[in-house]
Amino acid sequence: MLNILNRGKSEKAASAYPLGNFLDGFSIEVMPRTAAKVSDFKALLPAGTRVYIAHIEGTPIEDMVDTAKRLAGDGFAVMPHFPARIIQDRATLEDWIARYRGEAGVEQALLLAGGVEKPYGAFDSSIGLIETGLFDTHGFKRLHVAGHPEGNRDIDPDGSTREVDAALRWKQAWSEKTDAEMAIVTQFAFDARPVIAWAERLRDEGITLPIHVGIAGPAKLQTLLKYAVACGVGPSLKVLQKRAMDVSKLLLPYEPTEVVSDLAAYAADHPDSLIAKAHFFPLGGINANATWIAGNAG
Repeated sequence: MLNILNRGKSEKAASAYPLGNFLDGFSIEVMPRTAAKVSDFKALLPAGTRVYIAHIEGTPIEDMVDTAKRLAGDGFAVMPHFPARIIQDRATLEDWIARYRGEAGVEQALLLAGGVEKPYGAFDSSIGLIETGLFDTHGFKRLHVAGHPEGNRDIDPDGSTREVDAALRWKQAWSEKTDAEMAIVTQFAFDARPVIAWAERLRDEGITLPIHVGIAGPAKLQTLLKYAVACGVGPSLKVLQKRAMDVSKLLLPYEPTEVVSDLAAYAADHPDSLIAKAHFFPLGGINANATWIAGNAG
């Protein structure tokens, strides 16, 4: 594995590695309520940036579509979430797809199971959404699916990766039969090593879908710890816990310089890697995240 992962892990050392092309074509995630606080996205993000719209349980579809219309009107590539377990039935799914397509010109989506334990209705996984064929019927050109470098206890309660691996194999096979472009977008992590090991294992097992690695944007340490626990972040959570024990860093905002530098260096040295792009979760605010990206993109 890349020798960068055997070097000292100080932030000073990490910053010596240019982020280069890894930040080119990054994506970022918003919610309707956070997007409403941003007066001008065009002042923050490069034209054409892919902006995911997270669909949190209880968010009205009208708010989702209005946010999509605004972002699309500003020239961004909009990718709304479709969380399978909060979608009642096929008719509801088609209504959502038709609204996004007809009202906002959306032609790409992130398909995922969703965070609720018990499905509202007919769907319990992204596979079920894909099998309807509705995204193809309505002309969606790009579909992303979720990846879990550190596993997912909601899907594999025994701590294995059996079910998540099987799901990715199914999606890989399906990608070979569709005209839609596909990619894997991951949960955020705070250490590049498990992400790289996972990507290498997938490639060895015949997965060819590019990976867009989830990155937590700059935020207060307490904020990140709260989200990391809630989202089920795995062993890389130890990076934050270690930082929390360092009094000199406890009150300083976390920045993802180290993990992004490691991923950028690995991707540069391994052009055949599945690791392709960065996807940001702006947990400390969209402004802070966009400012960090602009300051580190070279």
